Amino acid sequence: MRLIDMNSKISILIGILILIGIVTWFSFQIEKVTPPKITTSIELEKGENPEITLISVYDNYQIDPELKTAWGFATIIKTPKELILFDTGGDSEILLFNMEKLGINPKSINKVVISHIHGDHVGGLEGFLEENSNVTVFIPSSFPNSFRDMITSHGAKFVDVSDPRKISDFVYTTGELYGPPKEQSLIINSKRGLITVTCCAHPGIVNIVKEVKKLTNRNEIYLVVGGFHHPPISYVKELRELGVKKVAPSHCTGDLVREEFAKEYKEDFIEYGVGKIIEIK
Repeated sequence: MRLIDMNSKISILIGILILIGIVTWFSFQIEKVTPPKITTSIELEKGENPEITLISVYDNYQIDPELKTAWGFATIIKTPKELILFDTGGDSEILLFNMEKLGINPKSINKVVISHIHGDHVGGLEGFLEENSNVTVFIPSSFPNSFRDMITSHGAKFVDVSDPRKISDFVYTTGELYGPPKEQSLIINSKRGLITVTCCAHPGIVNIVKEVKKLTNRNEIYLVVGGFHHPPISYVKELRELGVKKVAPSHCTGDLVREEFAKEYKEDFIEYGVGKIIEIK
């Protein structure tokens, strides 16, 4: 009898432990799949918007013949407060060479924003950090931990970006938008209106513009600049219809599409490539 009682107690105890395990596992699964809080708008700062300067420091299109070209993208965003580097191209030597030619000291940059994981956009970061580690790097939260380890190993800081958020005064990120891969673009509230900077536009250039308009509750965008990721020709007129006043397509847009943008936008088309400086006054 005692043996039977002991076996019964053991069986009951095992059953309780299994039940606790199942409940714990189920709770963990529920927690894991609970959707994160979604930011549906960006509160733009009030008051007079600043003058903004955009400087292309890495691109496969060339404006300044003294600079080096390579497949990839990197642009400096100059605000009254600081310099922000958006993407780093694929090669730090080319990036740093072009910056030196343009009179831009790497140590003058406060923040680096990385759009997505592809090598032609992140390849120059490590070499840049060797020149200036006193920066904060804003990366999509979907990046692997090895990338974070690389940043911190050079003494720099990183910020994971998932939702839309403020990066600097008058500068915001769209947050991760699905491509694949996941990618973030920048929104700048300038003296002339909203500027959207897309590095490769894997989520689709039209989708990005629509998202920017939704996040900011604005009907018009003054300028869209960057890689448009080989969009169909029909997107040229669609961007017009979405209220995009000026375009500066580069990097992965494609020659034929750039030509169509030039025809459609005429004086509102800006030829963008390494060495180009756009001043928004």
